[in-house]
Amino acid sequence: MRAFIRRAIVFALLSAAPACAALARDYPTHPVRIIIPSAPGGASDLLGRLMAGKLSAELNASFVPENVAGAGTLIASEQLAHAQPDGCTLLLVTNSHAINAAIKAKLPYDPVKDFAPVSLVATLPDLLLVNPSMPVHSVRELIALARKEPGKITFGSAGLGSGTHMNAELFRSMAGINMLHVPYKGGTPSVTALAAGQVQMMFSNPVSSLPLVKAGKLRALAISSKTRSPLFPDVPSIDEAGVPGYEAQTWYGVLAPKGTPTAIIDTLNRAVGKVLAMPDVRRQIEAVGGQAQASTPGAFEKLLIDDIARWRKLVASTPALQGL
Repeated sequence: MRAFIRRAIVFALLSAAPACAALARDYPTHPVRIIIPSAPGGASDLLGRLMAGKLSAELNASFVPENVAGAGTLIASEQLAHAQPDGCTLLLVTNSHAINAAIKAKLPYDPVKDFAPVSLVATLPDLLLVNPSMPVHSVRELIALARKEPGKITFGSAGLGSGTHMNAELFRSMAGINMLHVPYKGGTPSVTALAAGQVQMMFSNPVSSLPLVKAGKLRALAISSKTRSPLFPDVPSIDEAGVPGYEAQTWYGVLAPKGTPTAIIDTLNRAVGKVLAMPDVRRQIEAVGGQAQASTPGAFEKLLIDDIARWRKLVASTPALQGL
Protein backbone atom coordinates (compact mmCIF):
# COMPACT_ATOMS: atom_id res chain seq x y z
CA MET A 1 0.00 0.00 0.00
CA ARG A 2 2.80 2.43 0.87
CA ALA A 3 4.55 1.69 -2.42
CA PHE A 4 1.27 2.30 -4.26
CA ILE A 5 0.80 5.66 -2.51
CA ARG A 6 4.36 6.72 -3.34
CA ARG A 7 3.84 5.84 -7.01
CA ALA A 8 0.56 7.75 -7.04
CA ILE A 9 2.21 10.85 -5.58
CA VAL A 10 5.06 10.68 -8.10
CA PHE A 11 2.59 10.22 -10.95
CA ALA A 12 0.55 13.22 -9.77
CA LEU A 13 3.61 15.43 -9.59
CA LEU A 14 4.81 14.38 -13.04
CA SER A 15 1.33 14.96 -14.46
CA ALA A 16 1.09 18.42 -12.88
CA ALA A 17 4.39 19.64 -14.35
CA PRO A 18 3.16 19.88 -17.97
CA ALA A 19 -0.08 21.47 -16.77
CA CYS A 20 1.86 24.13 -14.82
CA ALA A 21 4.08 24.80 -17.81
CA ALA A 22 1.04 25.21 -20.03
CA LEU A 23 -0.56 27.50 -17.46
CA ALA A 24 2.50 29.77 -17.44
CA ARG A 25 2.71 29.75 -21.22
CA ASP A 26 -0.95 30.66 -21.73
CA TYR A 27 -1.30 33.18 -18.88
CA PRO A 28 -3.08 35.53 -18.94
CA THR A 29 -6.08 34.45 -20.97
CA HIS A 30 -8.36 37.09 -19.43
CA PRO A 31 -7.98 40.76 -18.50
CA VAL A 32 -6.02 41.23 -15.29
CA ARG A 33 -7.26 43.73 -12.72
CA ILE A 34 -4.57 45.66 -10.84
CA ILE A 35 -6.01 47.18 -7.68
CA ILE A 36 -4.48 50.55 -6.76
CA PRO A 37 -5.11 51.23 -3.03
CA SER A 38 -5.60 54.99 -3.38
CA ALA A 39 -7.58 57.63 -5.19
CA PRO A 40 -6.32 58.89 -8.58
CA GLY A 41 -3.19 61.00 -8.34
CA GLY A 42 -0.19 60.41 -6.12
CA ALA A 43 2.60 57.86 -6.16
CA SER A 44 0.51 54.67 -5.90
CA ASP A 45 -1.68 55.72 -8.81
CA LEU A 46 1.34 56.73 -10.90
CA LEU A 47 3.14 53.42 -10.32
CA GLY A 48 0.02 51.29 -10.69
CA ARG A 49 -0.87 52.77 -14.05
CA LEU A 50 2.73 52.65 -15.23
CA MET A 51 2.98 48.94 -14.35
CA ALA A 52 -0.43 48.15 -15.89
CA GLY A 53 0.54 49.69 -19.21
CA LYS A 54 3.95 48.07 -19.38
CA LEU A 55 2.73 44.61 -18.26
CA SER A 56 0.00 44.76 -20.91
CA ALA A 57 2.67 45.18 -23.57
CA GLU A 58 5.10 42.69 -22.01
CA LEU A 59 2.56 39.86 -21.65
CA ASN A 60 0.41 40.79 -24.65
CA ALA A 61 -2.69 41.04 -22.52
CA SER A 62 -4.92 43.58 -20.83
CA PHE A 63 -3.86 44.74 -17.35
CA VAL A 64 -6.52 47.14 -16.09
CA PRO A 65 -5.79 49.53 -13.19
CA GLU A 66 -8.63 50.15 -10.75
CA ASN A 67 -8.52 52.61 -7.87
CA VAL A 68 -9.90 51.22 -4.59
CA ALA A 69 -9.30 53.81 -1.90
CA GLY A 70 -10.29 53.80 1.75
CA ALA A 71 -9.38 52.72 5.29
CA GLY A 72 -5.68 53.31 4.81
CA THR A 73 -5.46 50.72 1.96
CA LEU A 74 -7.24 48.07 4.09
CA ILE A 75 -10.21 47.86 1.68
CA ALA A 76 -7.94 47.12 -1.27
CA SER A 77 -6.03 44.44 0.65
CA GLU A 78 -9.29 42.80 1.74
CA GLN A 79 -10.55 42.69 -1.84
CA LEU A 80 -7.40 40.92 -2.98
CA ALA A 81 -7.49 38.46 -0.07
CA HIS A 82 -10.98 37.34 -1.18
CA ALA A 83 -10.24 37.28 -4.93
CA GLN A 84 -9.91 34.10 -6.97
CA PRO A 85 -6.29 32.85 -7.02
CA ASP A 86 -6.12 32.73 -10.81
CA GLY A 87 -3.74 35.61 -11.51
CA CYS A 88 -6.57 37.81 -12.77
CA THR A 89 -6.57 40.07 -9.70
CA LEU A 90 -3.41 41.72 -8.38
CA LEU A 91 -2.68 44.49 -5.91
CA LEU A 92 -0.09 47.24 -6.11
CA VAL A 93 0.54 47.06 -2.38
CA THR A 94 2.33 49.69 -0.29
CA ASN A 95 3.93 49.58 3.15
CA SER A 96 0.57 50.75 4.53
CA HIS A 97 -0.32 47.04 4.32
CA ALA A 98 2.41 46.36 6.91
CA ILE A 99 1.44 49.38 9.01
CA ASN A 100 -2.18 48.20 9.17
CA ALA A 101 -0.97 44.85 10.47
CA ALA A 102 0.94 46.67 13.22
CA ILE A 103 -1.73 49.10 14.38
CA LYS A 104 -4.97 47.15 13.90
CA ALA A 105 -5.98 44.72 16.63
CA LYS A 106 -7.99 42.70 14.10
CA LEU A 107 -7.90 42.52 10.31
CA PRO A 108 -10.33 40.75 7.93
CA TYR A 109 -7.35 38.82 6.53
CA ASP A 110 -3.92 37.56 7.53
CA PRO A 111 -1.43 40.18 6.21
CA VAL A 112 1.10 37.50 5.20
CA LYS A 113 -0.60 34.11 4.89
CA ASP A 114 -3.53 35.29 2.72
CA PHE A 115 -1.29 36.70 0.00
CA ALA A 116 1.26 35.49 -2.54
CA PRO A 117 4.14 37.94 -3.05
CA VAL A 118 5.15 38.58 -6.67
CA SER A 119 7.85 41.26 -6.54
CA LEU A 120 8.93 44.51 -5.00
CA VAL A 121 8.48 47.36 -7.50
CA ALA A 122 9.97 50.53 -6.05
CA THR A 123 10.94 52.48 -2.96
CA LEU A 124 10.15 56.15 -2.43
CA PRO A 125 11.50 58.27 0.44
CA ASP A 126 9.65 61.10 2.12
CA LEU A 127 10.84 64.65 2.52
CA LEU A 128 10.83 66.16 6.01
CA LEU A 129 9.14 69.48 5.30
CA VAL A 130 8.42 72.61 7.29
CA ASN A 131 6.45 75.74 6.55
CA PRO A 132 8.89 78.53 5.56
CA SER A 133 7.69 80.61 8.51
CA MET A 134 9.36 78.12 10.86
CA PRO A 135 12.64 79.54 12.25
CA VAL A 136 14.55 76.35 11.45
CA HIS A 137 16.77 75.42 8.53
CA SER A 138 18.06 72.03 9.63
CA VAL A 139 16.97 68.88 11.43
CA ARG A 140 19.11 69.75 14.43
CA GLU A 141 17.45 73.18 14.70
CA LEU A 142 14.01 71.55 14.46
CA ILE A 143 14.86 69.10 17.24
CA ALA A 144 16.28 71.90 19.41
CA LEU A 145 13.09 73.95 18.98
CA ALA A 146 10.88 70.94 19.75
CA ARG A 147 12.83 70.31 22.95
CA LYS A 148 12.57 73.95 23.91
CA GLU A 149 8.80 74.00 23.28
CA PRO A 150 7.58 70.41 23.90
CA GLY A 151 4.19 69.63 22.41
CA LYS A 152 3.85 72.97 20.62
CA ILE A 153 5.11 72.04 17.16
CA THR A 154 2.29 70.57 15.07
CA PHE A 155 2.88 68.00 12.37
CA GLY A 156 0.40 66.99 9.71
CA SER A 157 -0.17 63.61 8.08
CA ALA A 158 -2.33 61.91 5.48
CA GLY A 159 -4.34 60.34 8.30
CA LEU A 160 -4.09 58.26 11.45
CA GLY A 161 -1.79 55.31 10.82
CA SER A 162 -0.74 56.52 7.38
CA GLY A 163 2.85 56.21 6.22
CA THR A 164 3.40 59.94 6.72
CA HIS A 165 2.05 59.65 10.26
CA MET A 166 4.20 56.63 11.15
CA ASN A 167 7.36 58.13 9.63
CA ALA A 168 6.86 61.23 11.77
CA GLU A 169 6.20 59.12 14.88
CA LEU A 170 9.41 57.19 14.22
CA PHE A 171 11.27 60.49 13.88
CA ARG A 172 9.71 61.81 17.09
CA SER A 173 10.62 58.64 18.95
CA MET A 174 14.22 58.44 17.73
CA ALA A 175 14.82 62.18 18.23
CA GLY A 176 13.32 62.10 21.73
CA ILE A 177 10.91 64.98 21.14
CA ASN A 178 7.21 65.68 21.70
CA MET A 179 5.03 67.11 18.93
CA LEU A 180 1.29 67.43 18.30
CA HIS A 181 -0.20 65.30 15.52
CA VAL A 182 -2.88 66.78 13.23
CA PRO A 183 -4.29 64.14 10.82
CA TYR A 184 -5.90 65.04 7.48
CA LYS A 185 -7.94 63.02 5.00
CA GLY A 186 -5.22 62.32 2.48
CA GLY A 187 -1.79 63.43 1.38
CA THR A 188 -2.87 66.38 -0.76
CA PRO A 189 -4.98 68.09 1.95
CA SER A 190 -2.15 67.68 4.48
CA VAL A 191 0.47 69.19 2.15
CA THR A 192 -1.92 72.04 1.34
CA ALA A 193 -2.42 72.64 5.07
CA LEU A 194 1.33 72.75 5.65
CA ALA A 195 1.81 75.29 2.87
CA ALA A 196 -1.01 77.38 4.36
CA GLY A 197 0.62 77.33 7.80
CA GLN A 198 -2.13 75.31 9.49
CA VAL A 199 0.56 72.86 10.66
CA GLN A 200 4.29 73.44 10.94
CA MET A 201 5.91 70.20 9.84
CA MET A 202 5.21 66.92 8.06
CA PHE A 203 6.62 64.06 6.05
CA SER A 204 5.50 63.85 2.42
CA ASN A 205 6.60 62.03 -0.71
CA PRO A 206 8.00 64.21 -3.52
CA VAL A 207 5.07 63.38 -5.82
CA SER A 208 2.79 65.51 -3.65
CA SER A 209 5.23 68.14 -2.42
CA LEU A 210 7.88 68.76 -5.09
CA PRO A 211 6.03 71.62 -6.88
CA LEU A 212 5.55 73.47 -3.58
CA VAL A 213 9.18 72.95 -2.59
CA LYS A 214 10.35 74.34 -5.94
CA ALA A 215 7.99 77.29 -5.55
CA GLY A 216 9.45 78.11 -2.13
CA LYS A 217 6.15 77.45 -0.35
CA LEU A 218 7.66 74.55 1.60
CA ARG A 219 11.17 74.02 2.97
CA ALA A 220 12.80 70.58 2.76
CA LEU A 221 15.06 69.93 5.75
CA ALA A 222 15.96 66.31 5.03
CA ILE A 223 15.00 63.11 3.25
CA SER A 224 13.97 59.86 4.92
CA SER A 225 16.16 57.48 2.90
CA LYS A 226 19.48 56.28 4.29
CA THR A 227 21.38 58.25 1.66
CA ARG A 228 20.73 61.43 -0.30
CA SER A 229 18.48 61.37 -3.34
CA PRO A 230 19.84 62.30 -6.80
CA LEU A 231 16.70 64.38 -7.18
CA PHE A 232 17.63 66.42 -4.07
CA PRO A 233 21.44 66.34 -3.88
CA ASP A 234 21.55 69.29 -1.47
CA VAL A 235 19.03 67.78 0.96
CA PRO A 236 20.73 65.59 3.61
CA SER A 237 19.34 62.32 4.88
CA ILE A 238 17.78 62.44 8.34
CA ASP A 239 20.45 59.96 9.42
CA GLU A 240 23.28 62.37 8.57
CA ALA A 241 21.33 65.46 9.64
CA GLY A 242 20.98 64.59 13.30
CA VAL A 243 19.07 61.33 13.90
CA PRO A 244 21.55 58.46 13.39
CA GLY A 245 20.00 55.24 12.12
CA TYR A 246 16.78 56.81 10.88
CA GLU A 247 15.39 55.36 7.66
CA ALA A 248 11.78 55.14 6.55
CA GLN A 249 10.78 54.68 2.94
CA THR A 250 7.49 53.84 1.31
CA TRP A 251 7.78 50.63 -0.66
CA TYR A 252 5.53 49.39 -3.43
CA GLY A 253 5.12 45.84 -4.67
CA VAL A 254 2.78 43.39 -6.36
CA LEU A 255 0.74 40.82 -4.43
CA ALA A 256 -1.56 38.07 -5.68
CA PRO A 257 -4.11 36.08 -3.64
CA LYS A 258 -2.93 33.08 -1.63
CA GLY A 259 -3.05 29.92 -3.69
CA THR A 260 -2.16 31.54 -7.00
CA PRO A 261 -0.24 28.87 -8.97
CA THR A 262 3.53 29.15 -8.73
CA ALA A 263 3.74 29.12 -12.53
CA ILE A 264 1.69 32.31 -12.71
CA ILE A 265 3.69 33.95 -9.91
CA ASP A 266 6.92 33.13 -11.76
CA THR A 267 5.56 34.51 -15.04
CA LEU A 268 4.51 37.74 -13.33
CA ASN A 269 7.81 38.03 -11.45
CA ARG A 270 9.83 37.75 -14.68
CA ALA A 271 7.56 40.27 -16.42
CA VAL A 272 7.81 42.78 -13.56
CA GLY A 273 11.60 42.42 -13.59
CA LYS A 274 11.74 43.10 -17.32
CA VAL A 275 9.48 46.14 -16.98
CA LEU A 276 11.54 47.62 -14.15
CA ALA A 277 14.73 47.17 -16.18
CA MET A 278 13.36 49.37 -18.97
CA PRO A 279 15.24 52.71 -19.08
CA ASP A 280 12.06 54.76 -19.59
CA VAL A 281 10.38 53.10 -16.60
CA ARG A 282 13.40 53.72 -14.39
CA ARG A 283 13.49 57.37 -15.51
CA GLN A 284 9.81 57.89 -14.69
CA ILE A 285 10.23 56.45 -11.21
CA GLU A 286 13.43 58.41 -10.58
CA ALA A 287 11.73 61.61 -11.77
CA VAL A 288 9.51 61.51 -8.67
CA GLY A 289 12.37 60.65 -6.32
CA GLY A 290 11.89 56.88 -6.30
CA GLN A 291 14.04 53.90 -7.17
CA ALA A 292 12.91 50.94 -9.27
CA GLN A 293 13.60 47.71 -7.39
CA ALA A 294 12.55 44.26 -8.56
CA SER A 295 12.94 41.27 -6.24
CA THR A 296 12.21 37.59 -5.87
CA PRO A 297 8.87 36.64 -4.29
CA GLY A 298 10.75 35.34 -1.25
CA ALA A 299 12.72 38.54 -0.74
CA PHE A 300 9.53 40.58 -1.01
CA GLU A 301 7.80 38.39 1.58
CA LYS A 302 10.74 38.85 3.96
CA LEU A 303 10.53 42.64 3.52
CA LEU A 304 6.82 42.52 4.39
CA ILE A 305 7.37 40.38 7.48
CA ASP A 306 10.29 42.49 8.70
CA ASP A 307 8.33 45.72 8.17
CA ILE A 308 5.37 44.44 10.18
CA ALA A 309 7.71 43.57 13.05
CA ARG A 310 9.37 46.97 12.86
CA TRP A 311 6.13 48.94 13.06
CA ARG A 312 4.74 46.69 15.80
CA LYS A 313 7.79 47.53 17.89
CA LEU A 314 7.12 51.27 17.43
CA VAL A 315 3.42 50.86 18.24
CA ALA A 316 4.23 48.89 21.42
CA SER A 317 6.38 51.80 22.67
CA THR A 318 3.95 54.57 21.61
CA PRO A 319 0.63 54.60 23.50
CA ALA A 320 -0.88 57.11 21.07
CA LEU A 321 -0.59 54.56 18.25
CA GLN A 322 -2.31 51.73 20.09
CA GLY A 323 -5.88 50.99 19.12
CA LEU A 324 -6.01 53.26 16.06
